[in-house]
Amino acid sequence: MRKMLVMAAAIALLVPVVPSAQDQDADRKVAGGGIKAAGWQGRIDPAAAKKGSTINDSKFEQQGDALHLSVGPAAIYWNPKHTASGDYTVKATFREAKPDTSHPHPYGVFIGGHNLDTPDLSLVYCIAYSDGTFLVRGFNGPSVVQVGKRQPHAAVQKPGTDGSVTNEVAWNVRGGRAECAINGTTVASYERAELVAPGRLESTDGLAGIRVSHNVDAVVTGFGISK
Repeated sequence: MRKMLVMAAAIALLVPVVPSAQDQDADRKVAGGGIKAAGWQGRIDPAAAKKGSTINDSKFEQQGDALHLSVGPAAIYWNPKHTASGDYTVKATFREAKPDTSHPHPYGVFIGGHNLDTPDLSLVYCIAYSDGTFLVRGFNGPSVVQVGKRQPHAAVQKPGTDGSVTNEVAWNVRGGRAECAINGTTVASYERAELVAPGRLESTDGLAGIRVSHNVDAVVTGFGISK
């Protein structure tokens, strides 16, 4: 038995350790970074901030009617004029020119934003990945709130023949329910009480904005709130 254990240990030493995709994909620093869109603000994730990153390690730029995002650390972006209440829809269309589907970087929209520039922030977001999956999650103070698991859905587009992918992500809040829709199809639906609770959202009323993972390159069009 002892001989078998020694042999197993020796074999293990010969097997190379392959780093995970996340290990190979550290937050980048985008040259000429900063927020270059009037009225918009941003905040990076606490984990990135602890590593010394700042919002200026990404570039968030207005280009005509579009927003061009060259993202380093994962972040949220918002404009104080985008406040939603009652029944409403928040949506935006995201286009990636050349996403890495083997390690996709998601993007989407958030609602119910409160205290976004303080340690007591709260919000919930729905995001799409270029591999055809989506996720609903949020923040409550320092805690990440897992609302729904990441899963595939036929509504989430994957790259076409030219390598690009476009996904419209929306939240529809109506009559006590909040639904995430991607490309016009509801992919997740929640009673308001499932989202507004201790340790989750303060309210579905509040600021709405953009949520992006690290290292995203995307052009955002049509961001807005409608009744």
